[in-house]
Amino acid sequence: MEKSTKRMIVLSETERMTLERLVRRRSAEARVVMRARIILLVDRGMRYRAVAEKMNIDKKSVTTWVARWNGTAPSEGQQAPPAEVRLADLPRTGAPPRITAEQKCSLIALACRKPEEFGRPITHWSNRELADEALKQEVVEQISPRHAGRILKKTTFDLTRSGTGSIPVPIQIGKSASKMSARSTKQQANNFA
Repeated sequence: MEKSTKRMIVLSETERMTLERLVRRRSAEARVVMRARIILLVDRGMRYRAVAEKMNIDKKSVTTWVARWNGTAPSEGQQAPPAEVRLADLPRTGAPPRITAEQKCSLIALACRKPEEFGRPITHWSNRELADEALKQEVVEQISPRHAGRILKKTTFDLTRSGTGSIPVPIQIGKSASKMSARSTKQQANNFA
């Protein structure tokens, strides 16, 4: 019985060389290497079940990646996308972020200011106080104290220093860290204000 063309893979010499290089590359992701091996084995004429057994994976995975490879094949006259792109995961769906990049920047700018400026009887921001003030200033519609803290943590922001008007300074390791001057810190302050 002849294989249907939908389930068959016929690689060009360039595609075969590209995939073989990808399989040998040490820096390639393991899942991309596995997918490239699937395509190469099917191109050599192995049946899906034999490929699945050899690679210790499910036959459905073989079917999926052969279909994906064939689905991303170029039309006549068009150039094929790179093999890494053809073997990459599809974009995942998910809920859109509730807090935009602009809102995160506003939250960080708020944390850079002294709490006394907002009538708060504290010298340093806590996550709870910062979240409450962000809601009061209508920076965000909704935010938990924990999430406010996580946003600041991603920027290496230190709440204990913010009450003194200090600015978040990125953690730098090496020679450039010792060269960090007060002037550059003031420049960062102007960027956040």
